[in-house]
Amino acid sequence: MNALRRTAAPLLLGLVVLTGPVACSTGPAPDPGPAPRRPASASAPAPSRGPAADPTDTGWLQLMIPMDEGAAALLDLAARKTTDPALRSFAARLRTAHEDELTALRGLRQRMGLPDTDVHQGHEMPGMVTATDLERARAAEGEAFDRLLVTEIRDHLRQSAQVSRSEATAGRAAEAKERATALAAAHEDRLSELEGLPGVHG
Repeated sequence: MNALRRTAAPLLLGLVVLTGPVACSTGPAPDPGPAPRRPASASAPAPSRGPAADPTDTGWLQLMIPMDEGAAALLDLAARKTTDPALRSFAARLRTAHEDELTALRGLRQRMGLPDTDVHQGHEMPGMVTATDLERARAAEGEAFDRLLVTEIRDHLRQSAQVSRSEATAGRAAEAKERATALAAAHEDRLSELEGLPGVHG
């Protein structure tokens, strides 16, 4: 993993928001003139929607889903490649937890009306297990795989917890903030568990 991806990301969520798709203009909008009148019968209450898609909430959600998906793909490899029984057990439990987490995050994404596209595809960001990382993991064997797994999952848990704490502080949608708070706590607990495994050194 290169030095950039090892760097802590206290402002990562803000960066995602700032670099995400935004509307822009180069000057004052033209006067559209008076609004057209509608017959009274045309008026109807707007359909109920899920949580509003605030840019901070959107940025966190669109980052966390691919982060968890990449980690889950790596954890799938651990089931048959790791040589350490304790690490294999940890990876299996974390894989199950991530599947539940992804189900909740995807449901929230749908309720917020966000597309299911991966806006970070091909990006190398702190805590993201990339396609290149997965290629290296498939090629690694024995203790080399175990070391790669520990390094990548440690970084994933640390960075995802940090980004989720930022969302819990700066987000606006109550459901997203609650989910981020729970995710941060769960990933911090899993990180502590990982660091406590025999043979794993921080």
